[in-house]
Parts: sequence; C-alpha cells; structure tokens
Amino acid sequence: MAIFTSQTPMLKKEEVKRDWYVIDAKGKVLGRLASLIAQRLRGKHRADFTPHVDGGDFIVVINADQIKLTGKKLEQKIYWRHSGYMGGIKLTPAQKLLSSKPEEILRLAVKRMLPKNRLGRKMLKKLKIYRGPQHPHGAQRPKTLEF
Repeated sequence: MAIFTSQTPMLKKEEVKRDWYVIDAKGKVLGRLASLIAQRLRGKHRADFTPHVDGGDFIVVINADQIKLTGKKLEQKIYWRHSGYMGGIKLTPAQKLLSSKPEEILRLAVKRMLPKNRLGRKMLKKLKIYRGPQHPHGAQRPKTLEF
C-alpha cells in the first residue's frame, strides 16, 4: 500500500490565529449581514478552513438598531419562543423586537446559520453586538470590515 506524502492540512485549535473585525450595520439588510457574519465566525473565508475546529474571527457589530428588513418583514415576521409549559408560546413581531432589542434580531439570525452543536455555541460567543456606534473592544485594535 502506497503512503502519500502530501496530505490536506488540518487546522488544530492551538494553531488558530483570530483577528477582530468591526462591522457597521447602519442601513444593512439583516439576512445578508447575518450570512457574512456567520461565514466569518465559522472561518469559511480562510484557506485552512477545518469543519471540526473553531477557526473563525471575533466580530463586533455596531449600530445594530439601524438594521433593515426588506419587504413586509417588519410587519409580518414573527419571532416566537416557548416556556416549555402547555400554552406557553410567546409571539413577538419583528417591529417590536427591533425597537426593544435590536441586538437580539441579529444574534438570532446568525445563530440559526451556525452549526447546531457545542461548536456552534462556542462560535456564537465570539459575536459582540452593540446598539450604538461605541464599543468597549478598542484594546483589541479591530479592523473595519466592509462588504
């Protein structure tokens, strides 16, 4: 049996070099922004992407309260959660959630694009979302990410 000398490089969690990026969500469409963030959190933009390793970057999102929804989603989209008890479903329209907790809309959109396991939960912790233009991550010297 022949042994191959060139193998596909597999990234190890000790070898991961993470960068910090700032994204301004002002006027951006929710789904398009969320898919870009999910791709960066997962590490799919890198040449050494490994599916079972958390190889993504840290993402800081500012101006989350100025995000846009297209079409009639602002009036028709419903976010729901369940308490676990009979009849314990809670429905919240997107317009109400956007005015009260705009960070939650973006966090949910990104969360639903990540893997549904412990690796996905670990990736989601690298996402920092803020309503206004200020954020407390200046010490990490984040780069601005445009799309």
